[in-house]
Amino acid sequence: MASTYSTDLSLELVATGEKAGLWGTITNTNLQLLQQAVSGYVEVTLSTGNVTLDLSDGSATANGKNLYIKVVGTLSGNASLTMPASTTGGNANRVFFVEDGTTRGTAAESWTVTLLTAGQSAATQVPLPEGATALVYSRGSVPATTLGMLEKGFTEVTAASKTTYTAVAGDQIGVDTVANIVTITLPASPSQGDEVTIMDVSASNGFATNKCVVAPNGSENIQGANSSIDLTTNNQSVTLFYTGASKGWQLKTNTA
Repeated sequence: MASTYSTDLSLELVATGEKAGLWGTITNTNLQLLQQAVSGYVEVTLSTGNVTLDLSDGSATANGKNLYIKVVGTLSGNASLTMPASTTGGNANRVFFVEDGTTRGTAAESWTVTLLTAGQSAATQVPLPEGATALVYSRGSVPATTLGMLEKGFTEVTAASKTTYTAVAGDQIGVDTVANIVTITLPASPSQGDEVTIMDVSASNGFATNKCVVAPNGSENIQGANSSIDLTTNNQSVTLFYTGASKGWQLKTNTA
């Protein structure tokens, strides 16, 4: 009987009496794959479009088998990172870390990075905020990538080069309004528990001189109404928490 392969890491499983003279090589490869799953680190370059990780059978160089994945590169458009949903052995259930080390284009752009399991719809892809590090669980049997932020990251919106920005769940945004008003649009299709933090980092003046407008995205409410709110106090910092369709985004914190 020929070899079969395990789920998840696709380790080679040798049948009794098979692969004479090759057990050492196959065992060493399997041990390398287990080492990747426990402590492996790899960098994956993103630019635009989708990059699918590799879970190839018996491959010690398959990048999707690493524990820690750092995405790097300068984006020229929205990019995504996909974990395969299955291997030859069946569903691929993977737990791994993803660190964002990308450059999100020029100051005037706001390219995004999303994480997903193969077969997952665009609407349910999970955003990776700029500079964030996340613990990711990819379930092959039910295509859905869940994400827990270990380091939320930070992105700055400076009115001299960019006056609008669309946030993603988990964003921590420093806003500089010295030169102009800035509008931050909250994420579309949020999930209950999503958070976005916005803070005044202006070198002088600040929100009292040029306000920061926080705008809803589509039909989602802010404090029970489908309308924007204005941040108008210098050194103001707010965290918005998505509570559900009725009240929508609520101010969890509001300090100055």
